[in-house]
Amino acid sequence: MTAGNSAEPSQPTEGDKPLTLDVLRRLVAKEWARLPGTTLVVLSRDAEGNLYSPFSTYALGRYAPDYDLTGEVYPLESELARDPELRDLFPQIPGTAVAALVLYPLG
Repeated sequence: MTAGNSAEPSQPTEGDKPLTLDVLRRLVAKEWARLPGTTLVVLSRDAEGNLYSPFSTYALGRYAPDYDLTGEVYPLESELARDPELRDLFPQIPGTAVAALVLYPLG
């Protein structure tokens, strides 16, 4: 919910940027600190709010954009070093890939 207690997301503006872990930490520590611990965390499938699913798990990886707002997630170097089969699946990681916390919905 946004500050206005609405389930509608805030509308994107020209200054909107992808959410970083620093911003997420601040939101959890300040903006959402008074929410009950039982508050369900739900992810939307897309920016328009089509289909929702509870947040289920996460992974650490590297994200590389393919298009303006979508891309692919690749394994970390440490994972590739430990797993030859993974190296075969991902022989080339784009130079644009950056560290990412990847959140997955339950459904």
